[in-house]
Amino acid sequence: MSLEEFHHNFRSDLQTIIAERVADGEGPFPSEELVFAEMVMEHVAETGICDAPTVCHWNGKVGNARLRITGYALSSDETALDLFVTHYFGTNELNDLRDSDATGTASEGVRFLFRAASGQLDTKIDPTHPVRDLVATIRSRWNEIDRLRVFVITDGRTKTKRFSNKEVHQKMVAVEAMDIERLFRHTEGKPRDELAVSFVQSLGRPLPCVHVPDPDADYEYALTAIPGQLIRDLYLRYGTTLLEANIRTFLGNKRAVNKGIVETLRKEPEHFLAFNNGLVLVCDEAAFERSDDGNLGLSFLKGLQIVNGGQTTSSIYFASRDDRTIDLSHVMVPAKIIILKGSQDEARERLISNVSRYANSQNAVKMSDLSANRPFHRELEKLANDTWCPDGATRWFYERAAGAYNVMLLREGTTPAKRRKLKEMIPPRRKLTKTDIAKYHEAWRGKPNQVALAGEKNFKALMDALDDNPNLVPSPLDANWFRAMIAKVMIFKAIESMIKTKDAKEIFRQGYVNIATYVVAVVSEKLGDRLDLQQVWMRQGISGGLRDLLWDWAVIVNAEFNRIAPGQQFSEVAKRADTWVNVRAAEFPAPHGSIQELR
Repeated sequence: MSLEEFHHNFRSDLQTIIAERVADGEGPFPSEELVFAEMVMEHVAETGICDAPTVCHWNGKVGNARLRITGYALSSDETALDLFVTHYFGTNELNDLRDSDATGTASEGVRFLFRAASGQLDTKIDPTHPVRDLVATIRSRWNEIDRLRVFVITDGRTKTKRFSNKEVHQKMVAVEAMDIERLFRHTEGKPRDELAVSFVQSLGRPLPCVHVPDPDADYEYALTAIPGQLIRDLYLRYGTTLLEANIRTFLGNKRAVNKGIVETLRKEPEHFLAFNNGLVLVCDEAAFERSDDGNLGLSFLKGLQIVNGGQTTSSIYFASRDDRTIDLSHVMVPAKIIILKGSQDEARERLISNVSRYANSQNAVKMSDLSANRPFHRELEKLANDTWCPDGATRWFYERAAGAYNVMLLREGTTPAKRRKLKEMIPPRRKLTKTDIAKYHEAWRGKPNQVALAGEKNFKALMDALDDNPNLVPSPLDANWFRAMIAKVMIFKAIESMIKTKDAKEIFRQGYVNIATYVVAVVSEKLGDRLDLQQVWMRQGISGGLRDLLWDWAVIVNAEFNRIAPGQQFSEVAKRADTWVNVRAAEFPAPHGSIQELR
């Protein structure tokens, strides 16, 4: 598929989503541009580039300077903030966006950041606008925020994807374009293509190494030592995306290995190379060149993943972030780099999985930690493919692998008519990702504050819970479980949809997903087995009586959020354990009238 075809298909998907929302009477997304922004922001989050995003459109002026944002993503510890600003063409033809225009758009977001941190926006923003909470967070957390990025999201094509950093109050702000070409690369290639480092640009020279080529093997090998500051910068830029192929993530400083790392960083940084076991990395591409002294060095890596040494990587980052006295200038980290060869993706991914498995085998690792080996996802994918809705013509879709829905459309939708028929059979709104399933499942299991952590954190919590108690779901998964799971999805979506309508805007101003999550948790706790989920499945929706009850309960949850933490971001309040305690203790009216789904 060409870039132009991808652009055409993306616009087609956009129009389908808009038509679905118009039919549902939703109000907060009145423009194509904002729906486009939401689609791209969700994609950026799904690929692990940012945390869960919030659509939040605001524009204004301070003097002659124009300020604007379309959305943002704030990390759960409030130390990383991404702002999104749109440059939307909205045409059927693919347009080129000049770098000067892209940086001009980015400047609107950078100026917003500067004015928010300076406290100059308080009088400029309507007190009821949800962006006010973001401004307050930026101002109060400015000293703790250590990663700032502004993304220009556009349906055009930019020549440059990463622009020069901007400085705001002694902090560097990275500026990137998430254009249609970059989205296309994610769909056609791998999200880890984003993970690249130029040692020549970062260090001013190639990184000295020992290179072991082997023309007969499916990989090459390089041995080197990476400066600790560069490790920190890579983690700051890419976060846990660097560690996706790693079995374990950061376990906290209470583990002996991490304590030792921190102590060495503090007291003997020059001995880190001698004391630490080092990293094992895999990459899709590598380049070598001679340095000034004539020795061979690594100049570039692309598609890199740290498959062993995740604790070392994250410990270096968090220790240096939390203790400013730590000096990384003398820290070197031993690294073994495996450069993948061959063109077959399945063979490459199998090699990565095995490298990760055996590189981590010196410590106890459950086989279930390797997500590729989890039967849960394979069984759920099969059930979604085999279980037709009651109309016999449509079904749901489970994305066991990121981008699988688009791959299916590309593979089977070889003509416009076939693609249209596929989207009628499996509409985009019936696509479920792994993090979606974790959200709906854990909300129903009474873990709304965990769900608020969003994305990979909540997904990992579900996987850990399944490891600890496999009986949480039937083994193997069966059709009854699947239908009930989809019913829970539809209840969640019904709540979210009704509180996002035009008529609801006077009551519900922010945190739609958070409110829906808490309402579902309340429904599960108070109605539980009384709710006939099979009826919801058969109707592929909910009755008017149940809708009225969910509305009443959503109003109460919203009021509790405002009472508990007036003026604060719901997305942050939702993460607190005491929020769930307070919501559970609220008075919810008993079901009244006729609710067909109640036994």
